[in-house]
Amino acid sequence: MGKFKLSALMLAMFAASSALGAVENDAQNNAEKPQLGEELEVIEVTGFSRSLIQSLNQKRFTDTVSEQLSADDLGALPDVSMADALTRLPGISAVRTGGQAAEINIRGMSGGFVFSTLNGREQVSTSGSRSIEFDQYPSELISSAAVYKSPKASLIEGGVAGTVELQTASPLDNDQQHKFVVNARGMYNDRASEVNDATEFGDRISFSYQGKYLDDTLGVALGYARLFQPSVATQFIGLAYNDHKDVDGVANDTNGPEVKPENEYISEGFELQHLGGEETRNGYMAAIEWVPVDNFKLKGDVFLSRFDTESFARGLRVKLGGPSATFTNAQLEGNSVIGASVNRTSKSYTRIEIVNDDNQDFDEVDSYGINADWQVTERLNVNVDVSLSRAKSNFRNGLLWALVAEDATAQEPVLDKNVSINYQLNGLNLPDVGFNQAAAFSDIERVMVSKYGIYPYQNEDEVSAYRLDFKYELDNSWFSSVEFGARYSDREYSNNRSVFEYGNDGDFSVSEPPLRLTNDMVNVVDWEGDFSYFPSYLAIDLDKALNAWFPEGAPQPVKTWGNADGVVDPQGYTTNYSWTMLQSGSVYEEVLSAYAMLNINAEIGNMPVLGNIGIRRVDTDQSATILENVNGDLALGAQNITDSIGIVNKNYLPNVLGTTYTDYLPSLNLNFQLTDNTQLRFAAAKVMSRPPINRLAGDASAQADKTTGKINGSSTNNPFLKPFYADQYDISYEHYFDESDGALVIAGFYKNIDSFIDTIAIEGFDFKGNGFNVPDYIENPVSGEQVATTNGTYTTAVNNANGGYIRGIELAYTQVFSFLPAPFDGLGFNGSYSYTESEVESITSLGGETVTQGLPGLSKNVLNGTLFYSLDNFETRLNVRYRSDFVSEQVAINEQVVNFDAETVVDFQTSYQFTDSFGMLLQVNNLTDEPTQSYFGNENITGTTQYFGRQVYLGFTYSH
Repeated sequence: MGKFKLSALMLAMFAASSALGAVENDAQNNAEKPQLGEELEVIEVTGFSRSLIQSLNQKRFTDTVSEQLSADDLGALPDVSMADALTRLPGISAVRTGGQAAEINIRGMSGGFVFSTLNGREQVSTSGSRSIEFDQYPSELISSAAVYKSPKASLIEGGVAGTVELQTASPLDNDQQHKFVVNARGMYNDRASEVNDATEFGDRISFSYQGKYLDDTLGVALGYARLFQPSVATQFIGLAYNDHKDVDGVANDTNGPEVKPENEYISEGFELQHLGGEETRNGYMAAIEWVPVDNFKLKGDVFLSRFDTESFARGLRVKLGGPSATFTNAQLEGNSVIGASVNRTSKSYTRIEIVNDDNQDFDEVDSYGINADWQVTERLNVNVDVSLSRAKSNFRNGLLWALVAEDATAQEPVLDKNVSINYQLNGLNLPDVGFNQAAAFSDIERVMVSKYGIYPYQNEDEVSAYRLDFKYELDNSWFSSVEFGARYSDREYSNNRSVFEYGNDGDFSVSEPPLRLTNDMVNVVDWEGDFSYFPSYLAIDLDKALNAWFPEGAPQPVKTWGNADGVVDPQGYTTNYSWTMLQSGSVYEEVLSAYAMLNINAEIGNMPVLGNIGIRRVDTDQSATILENVNGDLALGAQNITDSIGIVNKNYLPNVLGTTYTDYLPSLNLNFQLTDNTQLRFAAAKVMSRPPINRLAGDASAQADKTTGKINGSSTNNPFLKPFYADQYDISYEHYFDESDGALVIAGFYKNIDSFIDTIAIEGFDFKGNGFNVPDYIENPVSGEQVATTNGTYTTAVNNANGGYIRGIELAYTQVFSFLPAPFDGLGFNGSYSYTESEVESITSLGGETVTQGLPGLSKNVLNGTLFYSLDNFETRLNVRYRSDFVSEQVAINEQVVNFDAETVVDFQTSYQFTDSFGMLLQVNNLTDEPTQSYFGNENITGTTQYFGRQVYLGFTYSH
């Protein structure tokens, strides 16, 4: 009998995947308790213990493989953002940026594979990709969170790694008639004193109110959260190995690059930097619920976040000078130079730049929604949802270069070209460095500002969505209800680039002469602590320097052609800035999805079986704007394209390129209730994640060679990119303890990913067949003859065929030791461990030799443990998060995908509740001042060593 029912379920899944066309819901994923089985005894606990048990109950009764954070949990912990809160869940880790968790990884997959919703609605991001930055979501304004590791048909598609669902408050669900909460905390960073001009102190303030009116038919929720905190780091950054030279003179040496196998790989250089600044985040939340009649509820909600960052990066950038420099006493790791005495020659660019960069980042996130829920009959429910999610980012990175002159007081200063650099990398430890110019770095009579540049990125991303869902209760021994619905979304992403440059970063320009510094513009900065042996340098006040250099006001960046090919009049520009035009543009994405899903409530023998089976159909129409270089050919549609300052280029044709595709995504979730306290889950599904939205941008170009007629083209991105697809399977054994004070969970998962995005060269590419306006013939400028064009090579981003599996296991254990005698009954433990492995590999040559590296975001071992204790009004806890080495992006001069070393982050918190309404809290984040360290494929080839300091919080909470 049991076997027959299981087979029928699998047949139903097969039939659904073949025949059902269906739609989607916004995932109102509130868990339903099973209708079968006895009620459980629940022990009354408070504080952190209560929040853990509440989270376990939510996990227990949901119909998918998931992890939950309860409202009490989020309210009890002073997490700076939802990124910090989510990393306490099994199988979830974070990438620290500036010491702050921002992007999360789920089951070894990076943020690009994570789909995120707020109140069931798709969220756009300020990141320029699809990965939302969770540090923009204050934990004080989020009432609950869930991570769905297995999908169901009603969930919005997009999460190969998983879906993160954040929820704001529903005031009518609040137990109290009126609730008012105030939090105020001061913050201190213990490394800020080591960074000149850095801010040491910050604060966090939040207010929230929930109230019910008109006989509990009208509910109102309001919230505000402000974060002001210092941004601090002291760091060494190694730069990529982008050149080669024979430095050892060994005969018959063939381990080097293919073109010159006798050579060794040499690095571009390295950076020694102080980072400082201030981050200010203001978050706002409002919700109103109205229940005019028992069977109808209308809710509107708003969430806003404003995250502004002003920061500086100061220190030394060492440029080794390429193969024309002399390298003596070279130390090698394999065939890569990790130490040498480097001297400038007449042909090399060896130098030390004194950098004083100023960065400003202004981010906005808005989310609006209206939801109507109508219980039409006892069996039929209809839900309508309309939403808008909008994000804006304005990143302005102003760079100020200074170089060492022979004499800065001279009428015509000359660059000091007597440069000698000694360095030795020490793996994950700081390097040994020495410079013959060290004394000059802090000498105002030697240092001159040589160049200023600003290169803004401005992104806007907006999605509007409309959703209609139906749920009909069935009178059936197998299926409790059927759900079906549809969703339409319209998304537009735009990117704008601009530029202003003055001077020269490698020498002193005659036409744009350097700036002589004065005492009021500078401070001498000394290094402290572990970095104290690095040479002092001049910190330059950017505003004062720019005011002196540009007394009529610093020019603003512009989007311009500059002196590009095809320009009619460059208006005095001598540099080609066409990249600001070609990298600016828009991406459009329309999605229509539909789903049908049966909710299972059956029995196999005497064993209850719950779950769902369904299918989701997704139709996608994506396109992007593009400027095609048609060499001014009017027959191919060439137009006069004018930039923001009136410069006209006649070579380009504006166009829109894109593609459409349809996907079917079946899913199955089963929950076998083995006993009252034990259940076994199984899930299977096909899942997808769309490419990062910025990778769909149309920056393609194609040109025919005027001699041969061969057409070649390239594109960093590609509007024809398809999603990542995976087949995934989950199994989870969950045992909940008799007293409902803990659980043991063992889970396994397997994902088979079809492909990843890669950049390849396609020979014989059909340019015309793929929408490019290319000529059939071209005139040879020498002979004047017409030459027939032929398809050549197109270098672009594609979906490669090299996928592979990701698999792993997760263990989670929670125990409140309430059975122990007092005072030990307040002791508890919450911990998880995950092991993940994958056959997916990529190659990197950033460290010189080509080596393989793992899937970005994957740590084989992730461990998270919290030991907590409460006694009457006192509570304390210690949290330890460990992740083994992984691959991710390191930001240097350019973004570099590197290996990050294992890290262990320790947080501590203690609190005391003086009254029912008033309490005090002390917390220390990053208790051990754990650094972030990276390397280029080999630990001896140093990437980054960054120290961020400890963050200490002290504050008070009042609730009434």
